[in-house]
Amino acid sequence: MQGRGGSTGLLLAAGAGRRYGMPKILVPGWLEHSVAALREGGCGPVYVVTGAARPNLPDGAREIHCEDWFRGIGVSLHCGLANIGENPERVVIHLVDYPDIGPAVVSRVLQSSGDELARAVFNGRPGHPVSVPRCHLAALTKSIQHQDGAGPYLRAHPTVAVECGDLASGQDVDTQESIND
Repeated sequence: MQGRGGSTGLLLAAGAGRRYGMPKILVPGWLEHSVAALREGGCGPVYVVTGAARPNLPDGAREIHCEDWFRGIGVSLHCGLANIGENPERVVIHLVDYPDIGPAVVSRVLQSSGDELARAVFNGRPGHPVSVPRCHLAALTKSIQHQDGAGPYLRAHPTVAVECGDLASGQDVDTQESIND
């Protein structure tokens, strides 16, 4: 199945979630919700980068296991980008610990991206998902450092800011206490 315009979803979910108290991929409902947000928002196929935990994935999601996940989010992102095994029109990068991001956010980012880098922003604050067109994939992959994801690359290149604050908070949940913040 191909998504809208050949978009491939890449869900980063490899971390141990030390501050949260468990790998966030294991938080009930988060994995399923994130995969559904990508799929229903216009991505297909959807890949999930695993690491600290390897649960059963939702139907149709494909696993990319990152052996060196503990070295940082950049390693997980690099592993995912290097192993999607296709030549997608674009890759939509999302993180499992943004539980209020739904299909409408993914769809809006995809509709706004065209041939440009695009990322969801929430009341002006940069967040996820991020849409990376094919023309940027090789350079992004080459630029990734262990502890940094796509952020440095996005800051160094023109990126369309897609306001999504009317659709979600875009809150990155790092601790169980932050769920209620």
